[in-house]
Amino acid sequence: MSTSENARPAVLDAAALRELIDSGRAPRLLDVRTPAEFETAHIPGAYNVPLDLLKEHREELRHHLDEDVVLICRSGVRATQAEQALSGAGLPRLKVLNGGMTAWQAAHAPITQGAPRWDLERQVRLVAGSIVLVSILGSVFVPGLKWVAGFIGAGLTVAAVTNTCAMGMLLGKLPYNRGASCDLDTVVGQLRAGSTTGQRS
Repeated sequence: MSTSENARPAVLDAAALRELIDSGRAPRLLDVRTPAEFETAHIPGAYNVPLDLLKEHREELRHHLDEDVVLICRSGVRATQAEQALSGAGLPRLKVLNGGMTAWQAAHAPITQGAPRWDLERQVRLVAGSIVLVSILGSVFVPGLKWVAGFIGAGLTVAAVTNTCAMGMLLGKLPYNRGASCDLDTVVGQLRAGSTTGQRS
């Protein structure tokens, strides 16, 4: 697989992944969403390795991921970024779950469900929309506030073009999104042991 940033990652659809799991040939499942999103709903047997942690420690993680790996997020965007990071670190046999958890749940595939929380993309829409709305309304009294709305618009444009989201990364660090502890030592211990207790299933 090419390690080029522009290369399209190999994908696996929900039906094919479910068939692998049901046949006892499940690949290693890495869910790169925030711990809070993971706790809300995830594929049984998946490991939570948040995208920011994966990017920062990809070299350490690659030594514990020598088998087939499927990367999962809500829609496929963050999983694609994770694929680029890990393939850049020299890890082969990576695939992205096409359509992410959205496609998995649409296929009525099994999930482990917890307390519902807003996913990160929805939080970004709320925060960005609120800032733009308040800035426009406030500009009636303070004309300069309209530039705040322009700044948010520019940021969303850059996020779309680069397929990254600085606001999403910042929101992902909030306590609401961190959920239970998810640090490198914990993740590596779970990957090394391969135990069901570490998979939150």
